[in-house]
Amino acid sequence: MLSLWRKMRAVLTGGMRQQVTAGGLLYTLAITMVGLAAFASANNLLFLLLAAMLSTMLISNFVSRLGLAGLELDIQLPEHLSARRPVTGRISVINDKRWIPSFSIHLMGLQENGLRGHLYFPVIPGRSSVSENVELIFPRRGYHRDNAFRFSTRFPFGFTDRRIDIYPRGDILVYPCIDPQPGFEELLATVTGEIETHLRGRGSDFYRLRPYQPSENARHVDWKATAHSGELQVREFALEQDPLVEIYLDLNVPPEQFEWFEKAVDCCAFLIWHVSRRGARVLLRTQTVELRIPEEGDVYTMLKYLAVVEPLRGRRAASPDNEVSVKILFTASESPAAAASWAGSHIVGPDTFGAGAPARSGDEASAAGDLRNGR
Repeated sequence: MLSLWRKMRAVLTGGMRQQVTAGGLLYTLAITMVGLAAFASANNLLFLLLAAMLSTMLISNFVSRLGLAGLELDIQLPEHLSARRPVTGRISVINDKRWIPSFSIHLMGLQENGLRGHLYFPVIPGRSSVSENVELIFPRRGYHRDNAFRFSTRFPFGFTDRRIDIYPRGDILVYPCIDPQPGFEELLATVTGEIETHLRGRGSDFYRLRPYQPSENARHVDWKATAHSGELQVREFALEQDPLVEIYLDLNVPPEQFEWFEKAVDCCAFLIWHVSRRGARVLLRTQTVELRIPEEGDVYTMLKYLAVVEPLRGRRAASPDNEVSVKILFTASESPAAAASWAGSHIVGPDTFGAGAPARSGDEASAAGDLRNGR
């Protein structure tokens, strides 16, 4: 019955609600006192005053309802949004009424729509719109579907605070946070160092000069640089193919590790964003998808997937790809078998972010599993 009454009230009031202000309570008390005095004394002047006060309240109610009627909201946002990163958007309030302006309109955001604070529009002329640049921050990744905003006004006399909630059409997709968090930059530095190692090869593009190391072939010695520096120098060339970074996000996460999973998704997005900007190829794998860039899209293809990825219980992580690459495994499992299959890789587990410890290699994780099992 209560829900039915709320639906009927929403239809009858057009979705508008009101709250009596302190000024409205005082004015109502004054009307009551004047009415009692008028009936007690039968004084026509008091009856005229009572009628004027009641008319003022009715007019205030009508004008405030008219001011909120016909208002629409349009939001313009950047194409790509990241969680917890401020972005500048543009909000436009449109008054569809032909002749009647709206006065003293307040706009505020509800729930997690990103709007911080509120906006105030002194007047919105009829058949026109007003716009404001605003800063928005979305606290979480994923689709934001219930983007509720609230118009409110106390115009003209402040007896009531009348409000109406607006739901702009369209979903907003927010990527995971790509800003550094504790432990992220250390992992990125390790991966970047391995990428530099993979760049050293015998391709056709010059990479660098470095000192000669024992057991190296003498044909790679640069004799001109050696004569100039006084010690043996070796000329290195970059590999013709860009290095590959393979990131595996294990979706088999127990409920007690969901908070860690969110950090792991943010770390994946952070690595993908920064590694791809360094020109490396990236392979993102989970139990349900395999994405490559730049072969199968751009960095935003992976960020869109990470924006909506959810844990998937009951499916074990697969083995790494056979291609030579820098391998990173994000997993909540401490299985020695999984660690053994990813030997030589960087394994990021539940204790990595919490304790600030660096990611372990597959050999270290396997050894730790053997110790726990008494082997």
